[in-house]
Amino acid sequence: MGSICLKSERLTLRLIIGSDLYNIHNLHSCPEVDAYNTLGIPKDIDETKAIIEPWIVENEQEIIKNYVFAIERTEDALFLGLFGLKLNHPKTKRGEIWYKIHPDFWGKGYATESTNLVLDYAFDKLELHRLEAGCAVENTGSIKVLEKVGMTQEGRCRKILPLKSGWSDNFQYAILETDKRM
Repeated sequence: MGSICLKSERLTLRLIIGSDLYNIHNLHSCPEVDAYNTLGIPKDIDETKAIIEPWIVENEQEIIKNYVFAIERTEDALFLGLFGLKLNHPKTKRGEIWYKIHPDFWGKGYATESTNLVLDYAFDKLELHRLEAGCAVENTGSIKVLEKVGMTQEGRCRKILPLKSGWSDNFQYAILETDKRM
């Protein structure tokens, strides 16, 4: 497959490839990114490689069920982060999104813009009915992003995320194909 590319004026989202390893390792090694992530900081680059190899294999399938995109600045192809879209059983027409932006690029609207690109792709091209996302209740940046794109907070799961700081509650968000997107 490998040719899926989502573009806006500022951003390009493309499926990850092997040469993204060092950028992804750098992203996963940031304590700020790890604060609300259950993955943990990888002990070395080989651990990161073991994490992303299945993602790359999945991205090369005829039918992708777990997309992992590199987020790049369109003007210079600078790596900004990752965006994931995991599809559930086809009958449910449902998916789940996640993203990680390098702290150097926080507060610039890249997470919101990336989320809007993926929402458009998921609803318009994949014809999904519902997209979901979760985030730690302390992750105010992600809460703002999810609400800004039109997602609705539907619930709170208690002590479900094993973070470095301890067990965290998680807000559940969702948006339907019929909901207003921002």
